Amino acid sequence: MKLDAVTSRILKFIDERGFRQKGAFNLRYNGQAVCHGDTENIRIVKKKDNPGIDVYISGGTKGEEIHIPVVVAASGMTDVVYNDFYVEDGADVIIVAGCAIHNDGCNEARHDGIHSFHVGKNAAVRYEEKHYGEGEGTGEKILNPATKIYMGENSVFTLDTAQIKGVDSTVRETYVEAGKNARLYVTEKLMTHGEQSAISNMEVQLNGDDSSAQIVSRSVARGRSSQVFHPKAVGNALCHAHIQCDSIIMDQARVSSIPEINANYLDAQIIHEAAIGRINSAQLIKLRTFGLTESEAEAVIIEDFLK
Repeated sequence: MKLDAVTSRILKFIDERGFRQKGAFNLRYNGQAVCHGDTENIRIVKKKDNPGIDVYISGGTKGEEIHIPVVVAASGMTDVVYNDFYVEDGADVIIVAGCAIHNDGCNEARHDGIHSFHVGKNAAVRYEEKHYGEGEGTGEKILNPATKIYMGENSVFTLDTAQIKGVDSTVRETYVEAGKNARLYVTEKLMTHGEQSAISNMEVQLNGDDSSAQIVSRSVARGRSSQVFHPKAVGNALCHAHIQCDSIIMDQARVSSIPEINANYLDAQIIHEAAIGRINSAQLIKLRTFGLTESEAEAVIIEDFLK
């Protein structure tokens, strides 16, 4: 199908790999699935009991990509979607998701995406999710993602999630259960400004021997925005986990970082780190010597920090 100019443009923000109407894909627009495609190894089926899709990924999948973006461009709309992914043993797949809200009206536009991943033994999943908001209206742009991940033995799951800009309010809920020798890698990047607010809650249950988790959260808070981070790692077996939360605070913003670790087993090894601070003045001065203005120097530091 032919996409309008606004949709084509904002898809580039949330799908850096490039959304294409071929291979395995599903585009949701204003609460409706408007186009989708399957491959020999990946089948996308519309749910019968809830809005959303079931995605079946066979064990023969090796390096294929699935693109499932969401666009909300109607002021006053609340879009709720339930997507389930069933990844068979041995599969290797990249899933590119994300949501963009374009709101030119005076009423809030909202998307709540509930994604569940059932990952088989020896499977590898990379899940990329980006959120973005824009529009000339006064209505808020609200995104509330919920992600549930159930990892089988020897599986690997990489979660790369980012809130780019323009989202007025977000509550992010992430829950993970990791089996024997499962490895979880999480990178969360977040930017807020103005009066925006962001809450991120994450809980990882390390249930299998030799399971591991590496969680890195980086954020920048500007204006009068507020952020709260609460990552939690629970060791229920011989396992390893490391949580790192780093934030840059500017203007009159507020940031709370509450890393939590729990060991319910003698050989559970869990570490957490948290740091909140302003931009390093020495870095600003050095960049200013290269001819950059203060705002340009800040932008360079922030871009590098959020990479």
